Amino acid sequence: MLAAATKVGDSHSEHASDPARSWKKIVEPVEPFLHAVTRQLVEQSRNFDPQIVPYAEHALNKGGKNLRPTLVALAAGCFGKPNENHVTAAVIIEMIHLATLVHDDVMDEADIRRGSPTLAAKWGNEIAVLFGDCLFAQALKLASDFPTTDICRAVSLATNTVCSGEILQTQQRRKFAAAQKDYFRVIGMKTGELFTLSCDLAAFLSGAQPAQRAALKEFGAAVGTAYQIYDDCVDLFGVEADAGKSLGTDLAKGKLTWPLLLAWERASAPDRAALESLILQWQSENFAAVKALLAKYETFAPSVAEIERYLETARGALRTLPASSGQAGLLALTDFLAQQTAALAVQ
Repeated sequence: MLAAATKVGDSHSEHASDPARSWKKIVEPVEPFLHAVTRQLVEQSRNFDPQIVPYAEHALNKGGKNLRPTLVALAAGCFGKPNENHVTAAVIIEMIHLATLVHDDVMDEADIRRGSPTLAAKWGNEIAVLFGDCLFAQALKLASDFPTTDICRAVSLATNTVCSGEILQTQQRRKFAAAQKDYFRVIGMKTGELFTLSCDLAAFLSGAQPAQRAALKEFGAAVGTAYQIYDDCVDLFGVEADAGKSLGTDLAKGKLTWPLLLAWERASAPDRAALESLILQWQSENFAAVKALLAKYETFAPSVAEIERYLETARGALRTLPASSGQAGLLALTDFLAQQTAALAVQ
């Protein structure tokens, strides 16, 4: 999202001139940290069996948004300078995240991820599922190397929560009433949890006070939820060339995201039945009809409002922390996500 969205945002002079809204400005202070994370990920790709290394290199060396490592660095920056322990924590979280992406691409039958063929598209579903499991295991092995069990416990619990969220979402496919009831709970589990973990581990490794850890956990959960709603909007309102991944996969697999649920809630009885039929009997040519219903019931603006509500919760959590470069960077990140959400309207 963020790398591709920067290109979109930079095309609008009113945003490009605002340094607080520039992704480059946000990550510039933590670039040495992010380079260290990238180096460790490359090293991790060589720690697998030689015959598995090609899969590891494909999954770990493609680069990406670095959003979760950036959260670790900025959250640590609220208390001082990040250290090697923070780098390792960021690597662990990124490996967990990448494992979920490998499995997501299998379930969604996605062909493109970060502008390249998915691991499943390149080597098949069986290899992708098993290698995703290897990534989970390697991340937990790294976590177990810390002298305290607190890190491994937190990572294990977060991984369990993420996978449980994916299961719940899978159970709710094409079930509009159930998905509407649990939508925010599910995305908090499947996406918000790793954002929360990124902020919490950074605070823990920095020796933060309990109230400070709680504030950063609240920030991570709120930003993670906002980000997932944004990502749902990208799948429906975005442009594949900019997103760097296959779009429409949520619809194809019957995942009911917030704009769809809003349309269903607002629709007349005939249109509600039509929307349900389009999803239940999905074909790629149904996309235009779905988008027409989304436009008819004006779902984009309230989706943006929901994102902003969570971003404001995140900003409120940060106001309880002392002023610092890390706090400023996290606040700028919320502004940047709001900007990129607004940029979808002009695509």
